[in-house]
Amino acid sequence: MTHQGLCATLRLMKLRTYPDPVLLKRSETVENFDEELREKVAQMWDLMYDKGGVGLAAAQVGWSVQLLLMNPSGSREDRDAERVVVNPKVIKSWGKEKSEEGCLSFPDITVDVTRKKGLRLAWQDEHGKQYEEDINDFPARVIQHEIDHLEGVLLVHRMSPVDRIRYRRELEEMLASGTTG
Repeated sequence: MTHQGLCATLRLMKLRTYPDPVLLKRSETVENFDEELREKVAQMWDLMYDKGGVGLAAAQVGWSVQLLLMNPSGSREDRDAERVVVNPKVIKSWGKEKSEEGCLSFPDITVDVTRKKGLRLAWQDEHGKQYEEDINDFPARVIQHEIDHLEGVLLVHRMSPVDRIRYRRELEEMLASGTTG
């Protein structure tokens, strides 16, 4: 991609909200760990922090690849907590925990979601380097939420029937308003 083409792609990066069809697609494996990927990752970090998130999947910016970012602290200054996760694979998981979750693609909606308490994750970083690690508690929840996005599974799919009724008006407004945020 030319520099001009890359700049146009980055300029178009914006948060996608329900019911944008890209959010429902299963993402493709990342094969090229190049400068374009790293530039998009940098743009995603800015967008995530600007929106007050702790995680962001590539699908949420209209990029249908197996890539997510997370910083459980949500602080731009806490660079040590940042993790770029490419082509994640959950090797095993354990425990269960129900907790409240929100989603940048579903503004102002929070629901209780049951997730695994911990998991063993294999992934690559934005340079293609391989990792494998046990991740527990809130970071494990963030990873699972973002992996859902990579599989086309959304917060609305995790809602209980009571939550669907509780947020019916908001969901209907999102459906009526279009596909991007």
